[in-house]
Amino acid sequence: MTAKPLIALAMGDPAGISPELTAKLVVQDDIRACSRIVVIGDRRIFDEGARVAGVKPELTTVEQGADLRAAKGETLFVDLGHLDAGDVQQGTVSLAGGRFALANYKHALELGRDGRVDAVCFTPFNKQAMRLARAEYDDEIAFSAEVVGLKTPASEFNVLDRLWNARVTSHIPLKDVAALLSGERIHRALKLTDACMRNAGFARPRIAVAGLNPHAGDGGNFGREEIDVIAPVVAAGQREGIAAEGPFPADTVFLRAKGGAFDAVLTMYHDQGQIAMKLMGFDRGVTLLGGFPFPICTPAHGTAYDIAGQGIASVGASRAAVLLAAEMAVRRVA
Repeated sequence: MTAKPLIALAMGDPAGISPELTAKLVVQDDIRACSRIVVIGDRRIFDEGARVAGVKPELTTVEQGADLRAAKGETLFVDLGHLDAGDVQQGTVSLAGGRFALANYKHALELGRDGRVDAVCFTPFNKQAMRLARAEYDDEIAFSAEVVGLKTPASEFNVLDRLWNARVTSHIPLKDVAALLSGERIHRALKLTDACMRNAGFARPRIAVAGLNPHAGDGGNFGREEIDVIAPVVAAGQREGIAAEGPFPADTVFLRAKGGAFDAVLTMYHDQGQIAMKLMGFDRGVTLLGGFPFPICTPAHGTAYDIAGQGIASVGASRAAVLLAAEMAVRRVA
């Protein structure tokens, strides 16, 4: 690895705030100080984003097959030349937008897979557009695993400053959650959370495990998942050296974690943790794809079609994503 980690930054949905966020990111002093960025996209889309953002980044365009580590220039740009800015209608889902984002992300993942960069980041995608471009597109985890060739478990984590949120189930209907909460699935999520957090610098992460039911089942009055499924996994994790506790009621566990009692909360389903994390810091939250051989990070918010093109999008969460990726890349090699 070079003195500073090399991070592939894939441009996201062109009809939202992704182009302006990408342009804003590459001029941030703290990002330039701790990493080298390789933007993946179309220079015409990027330049329009820079115009909207009111910044004038200095980038060096390199060929797709170039040795990125040896390339001259502080910030690099791989121009795939696959979308004209004039063909983008802001605030509108489109097949072209989905193809653009998918191609950028796939190229960035391939760079990470082949060891040509140390981490991958991307500005927000629009899943509807992604599915127009690829009908079988489920989420970033499945697509990333396919491109990278990952055969081991992976999961999505939300990170806010030093507080992490992991989850057992993710992008599935709420009606299916209880049926999928097996001891094996929870145990796998707990072990992956512990491993990923250790890779991020936590010596022994303190993980609170949330219950599924109101008041964590209230001793079995509102369901027995806590007694029959979740508690045995917590006990097994403790025997394996994981600093896990619970199950705790989901409506109070984040208050304790926010107060410093825990480093992470393992929730049973998507919104059980997402709502709490976004309320605590929507403009700073990061989504990390854990379990991959290199860090993959993105802001934990969406494409914000309603403010696209106005130049007012906050770069806070995107900045936090790149800084986390850079930190993890350095730690991984060390």
